[in-house]
Amino acid sequence: MKLPKSYYNLISFIGTIITGMSLFLMVLFSVVGYLYEDTSTYLGLFIFIILPVILFIGLTVIPIGMMIEVKRRKKSALEYIKKGWPVIDLNISRYRNALLIFTIGTIILFFLSAMGSYEAFHYTESNKFCGTVCHEVMKPEYTAYQNSPHAKVACVDCHVGTGASWYVRSKLSGLRQVYAVLSDDFSRPIETPLHNLRPARETCEECHWPEKFYAHQLRQSKHFLTDSLNTEWNIGLKMKIGPEHSALGLSEGIHWHINPSVKIEYIPKRENRKDIPWVKYTDLNSGEETIYIDEENVLSEKKMAEANIREMDCMDCHNRPSHHYYTPQEFIDQALIAGEIPTDLPFIKKVAMDLFIDPYDQTDSAILQIRKYTIDFYRENHPSIFETRSEDIDLAIKAIIHGFSQNIFPEMMVSWDEYESHIGHKTYNGCFRCHDDNHKSNNDKVISKDCNICHTIVSQGKPGHEELATVKDALEFVHPKALEEGWEEELCTECHRYLY
Repeated sequence: MKLPKSYYNLISFIGTIITGMSLFLMVLFSVVGYLYEDTSTYLGLFIFIILPVILFIGLTVIPIGMMIEVKRRKKSALEYIKKGWPVIDLNISRYRNALLIFTIGTIILFFLSAMGSYEAFHYTESNKFCGTVCHEVMKPEYTAYQNSPHAKVACVDCHVGTGASWYVRSKLSGLRQVYAVLSDDFSRPIETPLHNLRPARETCEECHWPEKFYAHQLRQSKHFLTDSLNTEWNIGLKMKIGPEHSALGLSEGIHWHINPSVKIEYIPKRENRKDIPWVKYTDLNSGEETIYIDEENVLSEKKMAEANIREMDCMDCHNRPSHHYYTPQEFIDQALIAGEIPTDLPFIKKVAMDLFIDPYDQTDSAILQIRKYTIDFYRENHPSIFETRSEDIDLAIKAIIHGFSQNIFPEMMVSWDEYESHIGHKTYNGCFRCHDDNHKSNNDKVISKDCNICHTIVSQGKPGHEELATVKDALEFVHPKALEEGWEEELCTECHRYLY
């Protein structure tokens, strides 16, 4: 099949080869991806992003080669070409063939581009793309996400949401992040909170409707002490998510903070929002305003003038909804409850807690250290247990390593200690960032530290010997371990932030 003479040059031939090979590989990889569903995420990266770019480059090279060839022929006077626009005479076979190839090729390319763009859109919106393409950076977040209550919710549903503007914004941000990964210019760990995150009312509340949450909810927790018997300690809480009766809406309870008739604003001391020295309450119905200031942590006039006031929303408490890293105490307790660690293996809770006092530098060395320390502990201190219960010790080691691998990532410097959860007040200050009895207004109002505002204790104690409360009553908290007098006045984090 004859084509215009300008096509017959090395550059256009190279462009044709690039185009043909790219198209062939796209088809081949698509067939492989269709036949084998468990193929690597990087296969999709090649099919929908890299190879189409190469294909486009090849198609661009072909006319560039033809233009260069035309100029060369003009210069060498090998072919007389009239000035002005080129004349396409369809009576000449080579022009007719070129037009036919161009027309059919354009239709095919348009169809493939439309289909490829659609597939590329879905591919870049997929969880695997978000979590595995930038493997080193996203491994902690993707692992935590897969173990979260939102594991069935797509990443983009929260991080992007609906609408073209946020989609474009996320992709532009993604280009910057790709450059940071390629140039190894990113922080370890990734800094939080994310300041460009879409407002919770536009994402979270697409599924969660605060006004329709349960009024009160019972929460049962199991804990194990670090004594020789791994003593079990149970506690039951009645969580006051809303008022006593759901018909009262958000008039009180934990979710009162996002009552549509109320606006809570605050100024954090630092970008991480761990310390909140200034809080403003506004009753939107009456216009009444009350400002609370932490008497022990007052902001300077300069910082107050420079501060950005933030309106409180879901993310100020639920700051780790899909990427929560459990503390060693939490994931070891879960393994004990699930039977992955034998509860009757003496001192196993203490051994596990001792393993996570100091941070680890590398995952591989951490796994070796966990295994070595546990084995040495029983071999040196309890040889009879070591000899008779080696299988249980191995089972415990396996569970401890699993918990470690799901929650601690030394290479990215990620752990429970780095990413605090603002829910609760045991390991992190959370609620006590404001509810500490130190935030006071000019008219002597105080943001109370009374735990019964948010929950009451309905049961506590060892299995079979729990102290129980009636439906309307609440128990006074009893610490599982005997402590020195005055501990009630301290925040829980004074001990639980570093000790177990």
